[in-house]
Amino acid sequence: MELSERTLGGWLEYWAENTPEKEYIVYSDRDLRFTWKQFDNRVNEMAKGLLAIGVERNSHVGIWATNVPDWLTFLYACAKIGAVLVTVNTNYKQTELEYLVENSDMHTLCIIDGTWDGDYVKMTYEMLPELKTSQRGHLESKRFPRMKNVVYIGQEKHRGMYNTQELLLLGENVDDQILAKAKEGISCHDVVNMQYTSGTTGFPKGVMLSHHNIVNDGLITGENMKFTRDDKLCVCVPLFHCFGVVLATMNCLTHGCTQVMVEKFDALVVLASIHKERCTAVYGVPTMFIAELNHPMFSMFDMSSLRTGIMAGSLCPVELMRRVSEKMYLSVTSVYGLTESSPGMTQTRIDDPFEVRCTTVGRDFPFVEVRVIDPETGEECPVGVQGEMCCKGFNIMKGYYNNPEATAEVIDENGFLHSGDLGVKDEDGYYRITGRIKDMIIRGGENIYPREIEEFLYHLEGVKDVQVAGVPSKKYGEEVGAFIILHEGVDMTTEDVREFCKGKIARYKIPKYVFFIDEFPMTGSGKIQKFKLREMSLELCKEQGVEVV
Repeated sequence: MELSERTLGGWLEYWAENTPEKEYIVYSDRDLRFTWKQFDNRVNEMAKGLLAIGVERNSHVGIWATNVPDWLTFLYACAKIGAVLVTVNTNYKQTELEYLVENSDMHTLCIIDGTWDGDYVKMTYEMLPELKTSQRGHLESKRFPRMKNVVYIGQEKHRGMYNTQELLLLGENVDDQILAKAKEGISCHDVVNMQYTSGTTGFPKGVMLSHHNIVNDGLITGENMKFTRDDKLCVCVPLFHCFGVVLATMNCLTHGCTQVMVEKFDALVVLASIHKERCTAVYGVPTMFIAELNHPMFSMFDMSSLRTGIMAGSLCPVELMRRVSEKMYLSVTSVYGLTESSPGMTQTRIDDPFEVRCTTVGRDFPFVEVRVIDPETGEECPVGVQGEMCCKGFNIMKGYYNNPEATAEVIDENGFLHSGDLGVKDEDGYYRITGRIKDMIIRGGENIYPREIEEFLYHLEGVKDVQVAGVPSKKYGEEVGAFIILHEGVDMTTEDVREFCKGKIARYKIPKYVFFIDEFPMTGSGKIQKFKLREMSLELCKEQGVEVV
């Protein structure tokens, strides 16, 4: 295998020419289907439409939307003309939106109506009140002077905004030669996508990713799962996150296979889509697989077409991996990395032994050097010794947008990206993630790694999902807190949990505090926000009349 030098547009045109009638994008719930050729034609019209409203090379075009049909149209349209697609978290609210728009120097924003708890149109008007009195394409914002256009993704008309149909009509009036000229000189090393880190700590930063970064990360991901053009991947993870736009979309792009899309995660729609389209692969974060397996209608759907998939986005419980393999017939793999590494740096392979796929995050990606580095000395750790997961290779971001200081903090002088995650490498070259440097619980000088306790508690009957985080303590600095979601109809007490632990794990690791909750606080990409669990713990203790000591 060699690294690809093709751009996103180059790959799209390759398949449009070589497999023009093959389905590329399918929305099974509404029977909407695009062949590679149909989709490429739509992308070309959209690219010309963007050129017509002043988008040019290096312009930043934001997309604030769930996995709607034209999400990918905008991605490839931007890629063809050298613009940068800036992904906006679908859970963002007013302040977060305005921060991102200003920080990214956004030129054009593309939006849908919103989600159940967020009205995007309303928030956009609040951010850009001038829209209501501006002619389309002539926005003059006092607060955001770089912002020139807002595009509504849909047929409805909103004052001051284009809609997608109008953009496509504008594109029809742009000569093909103008598009051809815009495509000239675009390099695979140009930035094509900017993603803002989840913001689990600090202010989000714009991660600049090139065609070369994300195309090859997707290419290698697919190779590790033995993808071919005959595969059909059910994509229910959000496109605004690397899991969706890279591991899913770039995998399909480089292997010529079909993307079966789910607009917004719904376990029933996922199961029905797999059943109807005979999908061969499905991706998800652990909570998604839990929802699918526990859906009351699960047994009604045929999962036998599935052969592989990825469970990633947060640490994957061993018992859940086993259930997915048994119930969904998946040789499930794990990809480990972060947005700054495009995102993959390690992956288990489809033909790795079952125990390896359940208990590790695999080996180095080809063309990527992974090291476990001692955070104190900067030296590489020996096999079996815990340190910080770091990597160097084609997958490293081009940097944080307009933030060289923050870039220098995570990419060292030798070119290694520092993840902030703790891990160990075994004698066979497989990695295990043991926690985050900042997530580590320090109780009276003892280092406690939440991952170990979480894996242990998954064996307690009745536990559906569990996260472990530090609870502030006057005496020890921190105590262990277990946040547990129970299976329906299960009753459990704090003492039941502690009794289960006694004699099986070290006393200082046994949770002092146990909280039974309905859901975990999450980012829009499905990552559990442990710092919020820590904040919740004090309030929960107060509600329960438990004294924090």
